[in-house]
Amino acid sequence: MMTVVFVLAAYLLGSVSFAMVSSRLFGLADPRTYGSKNPGATNVLRSGNKAAAALTLLGDCVKGWLAVWLAQRFGPQYGLDDSSLGLVVLAVFLGHLWPVFFRFIGGKGVATALGILLALNVWLGLATVATWLIIAYAFRYSSLAALIAAVFAPFYYGLMFGSADGVLVAVVIVSGLLIYRHRKNIGNLLAGKESRIGEKKKNGAH
Repeated sequence: MMTVVFVLAAYLLGSVSFAMVSSRLFGLADPRTYGSKNPGATNVLRSGNKAAAALTLLGDCVKGWLAVWLAQRFGPQYGLDDSSLGLVVLAVFLGHLWPVFFRFIGGKGVATALGILLALNVWLGLATVATWLIIAYAFRYSSLAALIAAVFAPFYYGLMFGSADGVLVAVVIVSGLLIYRHRKNIGNLLAGKESRIGEKKKNGAH
């Protein structure tokens, strides 16, 4: 029963879209109506308001971290095991992708995934961030960096913890969903239409 409570709470927390919250706080247009139409920090930045974009990035990251931290901190006394923690990981991420509060139209999940990884293990999160930074610096594509970091995250988890458990399964699914949510970016990368970091958005890029 308590597993259901933690999972439901994680989904509802994940459903708080900080792209929407920050846009309303700063009096900006709905991020689902311009640019890539993705309610995430990168698209909010296209509004020209860096503070709103920063709040979006921070908020989406923190909610992923908080949901997992709460389950780790208080879950064991209610009998939550690794499988239950894995369900919490999935729930907060699914809440971000398909938020109940915003007609199930959510973001791509990069910041929320980072928060999840940092909560699971700081070094796991930092290793994934380092991967993103290296690829972003080398190729200047934010989406490509996110995709490669998503591929490596489960491998880092396996190397650090050395065993298959419910959390690893959840991390694999999160990585797969993140890649799926970047499918348009993959098409743009293959077609040479994806914008590099610092460039103006190309036609057809998302």
